[in-house]
Amino acid sequence: MGDPNLAIIAGSGVLPRMLSRALEASGRSHLCFHPHGVEVELDEAEEFYFERSISFFRSLERRGIRQVVMVGKFQRPRVLNPLRFEGSTLMAAPRILASLRKGDDASLRSLAEIIEELGLEVVGVEEVAPHLLPEPGLYASCVPSEMDRADVQRAADIVEVISAVDVGQGAVVAAGLCLATESLPGTDAMLEWVASTRERPPQGTRSGVLYKAPKTNQDRRMDLPAIGPVTVAKAAAAGLAGIAWEARGVLLLDADQTMAEAERHGLFLWARPALR
Repeated sequence: MGDPNLAIIAGSGVLPRMLSRALEASGRSHLCFHPHGVEVELDEAEEFYFERSISFFRSLERRGIRQVVMVGKFQRPRVLNPLRFEGSTLMAAPRILASLRKGDDASLRSLAEIIEELGLEVVGVEEVAPHLLPEPGLYASCVPSEMDRADVQRAADIVEVISAVDVGQGAVVAAGLCLATESLPGTDAMLEWVASTRERPPQGTRSGVLYKAPKTNQDRRMDLPAIGPVTVAKAAAAGLAGIAWEARGVLLLDADQTMAEAERHGLFLWARPALR
């Protein structure tokens, strides 16, 4: 496969593993790394310290790495060890720490700028493994009703508004009413809240939808929204009829299992063509 010139910077969750396997299947050689303290689902991944990140990224270039893709869930470091800082990262610390006080997308965009200033190219999943982003279509046998489609449109309008201020990438709507919007705790927490607070539909019926899409003007190289088996299970527990997302803008994690879960619970999965 040749010498690797691509590095995966892995966060938590299944996506780094999925991407690594997809790259292996396509014959793309790569190396995997993860920040200290982040548990990753990879067989082989080297660890680096946030406090030494500048020298780490410079070392990648010396190893022949030319492109970097950041995937998985990244949490801002709660505690930094001042004794672990090396000179170059310490000099950049004010800029790095200022970026961490911004919203998620702004923080990641600032990090990407720093990485590219060091001579590396930051790329996205859609560039190195585009098949992980589903094309428009239905991914389960259930078909959304006219009311479901209206709820999806309403949720899409809401997501566009909240994403413009870097708040979230998802919303839940039922019968035209917004039940919840995604914020820092994430999609799972939002769905759990809906399950515990909403007036449930009649026995044997479902209503309402979860819709997810990238934020307005989001840098799509990083932090793309994702849907997986857990999302389906929590949407089912909340009594929803289905899940929709912006086609080519949302990652489908463990696709076979996700689709099987949707079939088991009787939910639709709809990759909706982007309208913006």
